[in-house]
Amino acid sequence: MNPTAAAQLNSLLAALILLTAFALVVQRRMNALLHIFAWQGFLLAVSTAIVGFVGGAHHLYISSFLTLGIKVILLPYILHLLIHKLKIRKEVDSVINVPTTMMIGIILVIYSYHLTAPIRELSTLVTRSTIAVALATFMLGFLMMITRKHAVAQIIGFLAMENGLLFAATSATYGMPLVVELGVALDLLIAAFIFGMFFFHISTTFDSLDVDQMARLKEED
Repeated sequence: MNPTAAAQLNSLLAALILLTAFALVVQRRMNALLHIFAWQGFLLAVSTAIVGFVGGAHHLYISSFLTLGIKVILLPYILHLLIHKLKIRKEVDSVINVPTTMMIGIILVIYSYHLTAPIRELSTLVTRSTIAVALATFMLGFLMMITRKHAVAQIIGFLAMENGLLFAATSATYGMPLVVELGVALDLLIAAFIFGMFFFHISTTFDSLDVDQMARLKEED
């Protein structure tokens, strides 16, 4: 695969990753959020493998495998079990409506391209065109985390932010050191189990995972 074709394919994958980031922001059903998050992880894993092949960074193959195993299979499965156990079927509430969220998301994407313009001009990597998308993915994940009222949806937003960070590291420097990636993967797994137990106890105590309802209960006390 020549560098030009690799750059074009990577740009296509970046566009799809950005599309999934927008889908996460506007989606209101919990099961759909899990499916979109899994697709985002799959696209990220493919992109990482392509960058590793073109750039000769063989450690990115391990990163791609970890992303595929953890973010496409394991984490969505754990969150699915959590949603099923807590019987979360209703639509996810949001602090602001969908059109306003979309407008904020578009502004964040434009700001990301403006902010990374100097980096893209100086970089000689085949991934230089995707740095802005990686930053936008991170910001959209943060937007999702702060605009959702449901704790599980906020955690998915946090994981989407981590996807953006990994994508940014791959785009800017051909990835983080392998020991760092292994540590992050282990931290994500531990966090998933802790969050699962934490949410279960909250749901048992308060009969809800809505952050606003828990805040109102605290105020009443």
